[in-house]
Amino acid sequence: MKTISRNLLKLLVVFLLIISCKKNDIKKAENFNKSSSQLTDTLPFFDTSLSIDLRIQDLISRLTIEEKADQMMHNTSGIERLGILPYSYWNEALHGVGRSAAATVFPQAIGLGATFDSDLAYRVSSAVSDEARAIHNRSKAKGYNIQYNGLTFWTPNINIFRDPRWGRGQETYGEDPYLTSIIGTSFVKGLQGDNPNYLKTAACAKHYAVHSGPEKLRHEYNAEVSQKDLWETYLPAFQALVEEANVEAVMCAYNSTNGEPCCANKYLISDVLIGEWNFKGHVLSDCWAIVDFYADNGHKVVKTAEEAAALAVKSGVSLNCGDSYGALPLAVEKGLITEKEIDKQLAILLKTRFKLGLFDPSGTNPYDAISGDIVDSKEHRLLAKEVAQKGIVLLKNNGVLPLKNDLPNYFVTGPNAASIEILLGNYYGVNPNMVTILEGITAAINPASQLQFRLGSMLNKPSINPINYATGNAGECDVTIVVLGVSSQLEGEEGDSIDSNTAGDRLDYNLPQNQLEYLKDLRKTADQNPEDKKPIVTVITGGSPINLAEVAALSDAVLFIWYPGEEGGTAVADIIFGNVSPSGRLPITFPKSLDQLPAYDDYSMKGRTYKYMNEDPLYPFGFGLSYTTFSYNDIKVSSTSISKTENISVVVNVANTGNVKSDEVVQVYISDLEASVTVPNSQLIKTKRISLEPGTSKKVIFELSPKAFEIVDNNGKRIIEPGKFKIFIGGTSPMKRSFELGAAKMAEAIIMVN
Repeated sequence: MKTISRNLLKLLVVFLLIISCKKNDIKKAENFNKSSSQLTDTLPFFDTSLSIDLRIQDLISRLTIEEKADQMMHNTSGIERLGILPYSYWNEALHGVGRSAAATVFPQAIGLGATFDSDLAYRVSSAVSDEARAIHNRSKAKGYNIQYNGLTFWTPNINIFRDPRWGRGQETYGEDPYLTSIIGTSFVKGLQGDNPNYLKTAACAKHYAVHSGPEKLRHEYNAEVSQKDLWETYLPAFQALVEEANVEAVMCAYNSTNGEPCCANKYLISDVLIGEWNFKGHVLSDCWAIVDFYADNGHKVVKTAEEAAALAVKSGVSLNCGDSYGALPLAVEKGLITEKEIDKQLAILLKTRFKLGLFDPSGTNPYDAISGDIVDSKEHRLLAKEVAQKGIVLLKNNGVLPLKNDLPNYFVTGPNAASIEILLGNYYGVNPNMVTILEGITAAINPASQLQFRLGSMLNKPSINPINYATGNAGECDVTIVVLGVSSQLEGEEGDSIDSNTAGDRLDYNLPQNQLEYLKDLRKTADQNPEDKKPIVTVITGGSPINLAEVAALSDAVLFIWYPGEEGGTAVADIIFGNVSPSGRLPITFPKSLDQLPAYDDYSMKGRTYKYMNEDPLYPFGFGLSYTTFSYNDIKVSSTSISKTENISVVVNVANTGNVKSDEVVQVYISDLEASVTVPNSQLIKTKRISLEPGTSKKVIFELSPKAFEIVDNNGKRIIEPGKFKIFIGGTSPMKRSFELGAAKMAEAIIMVN
């Protein structure tokens, strides 16, 4: 009895201590918030009547060197004596607010690229930034100042998807600099808003520059690139985001470019970004990239953390994702850098927080009023579905699609049919209503119809059990819809792709062999009755090109759906059953095999992308089929002979010659036929998405400025040479393969530049 009493007494003491500690923590937080509130009335840097520059200088003057270093790392500490709350710069919004509260999950970036629609990109990012502000407002009200609750978003990824092996290519808008520029620019504008006094959120262009694999070597490799390739391919999107969208931040990449680490690259940061483009925002390092300056498996340009930190700050890197800048006080002590140099970069960085209104009284910022009701709202879910619908690419159709939704029996199968993982891609958010492909199809069919489902195949390994009941359904049901492909388990970023032995890169270009074998078994079963062969519709998931030659041969129709977001299942069903005609276009070339490509670590553009590839690919850039057909004719140019300074208008008549209403992605390409240097076979210069009822036509007008006729010489300079240019307008890129696959006829015109 005494023992029990002693134990109860001990428990009571422990309980009282816990309660006491919690009360102390709560009281401490309350005192901190109270202190912060009181100080906002007295300290000049909280005074909104002063200019931002004066407020920043006042704040910096009150910080110790240790506090300055702390404020230049991604997770900053609060400073109670100044009423400054903790702030984390690290947040993600690649295709919706990620790694945070429940939010709308839009299709992965490559799927947005497949829409070829910059206006749609703006609507998406505007919705994302609304949700970002709403989530931030809720977190702020709760006093949560942790990572992924801030307003500085490290997106978009505007690297060029130059090689299909790169696992992170799914984060980009594809292989074309122009397409990347227009989608990326719109995305940044939507994220940052149009208020003259405040940023809605702060966007970041990454990874600067010449960064697209190999993923396994990213901390040490040196991307060697010519000035021509640098300015023709790797830099245009960054320049557009800086000069046209006023992007607030630029993230320097892990790798070196032409012998210098990107986060200490004088040419890229000082000469080009700041000197030539007049960038006014802040530069941040990729996460722990400063460690690569001295790590054994890094660039080894310095020997110590303090040397690395000093070098990065001197190079113009204001923000360190990581903890290397903790060595800045020691660097000052050793004379490696001055406190004045640190102050300069800190001032640039703090300006972003002031522009976001983070030092202003609550309610001053118009975005403080955005309510949490907007997060994953009905309107945003409809927008997510629209993006998915417009990004899905029809690669083959022998007439089986669209399907009727009231057939007696459907069979849905495949490793990705019921997978939430394939809706997401990487850098994703979550919410409680993710519509899988199985769920979307189930909801779309007539209640009188039957639907059978079996997994049928693992993602990337053979089944252990030799008995597989699944294939029999292919012969018994009216149609088989098999969902195959890859997921972020197999492709993505180093460390995220947990079932990849190549750090997320896809060095095997084929569909996993076990999936292909399963498709063969399905085909064999579906064809077992020669008089009643059953159709197979194959849906492919993924964020990068895949060798689909055998898949196409075994299937009656093939859809490539990328990672289609929270409404992916609904969107796929809408396409399959004909509620919407497919209109997505490939934002990257699908080669027949990796043998058609240069070595993965070769950054020369020779032989790469539709612009420089001379071999016939499996599927060309810009390609995608529809449920209708389009014709292009009556092309007219305002003048067939112009000077180097003249604008020109091009008009083409586009007609829907089929029986189905559909969107068409009108694409304009140009070829310089008489250039003095090597130039692209063709290059995209304009695009416009239109919608046409069957039997109707529309005149589409494009205004071309002299910029459309520029080429990049071997020194990286943009010039216009006199000579002959050919303009192509159609629904795909002007490769021979496009026409072999049944793409629309193109309209062409010749223009002479004097």
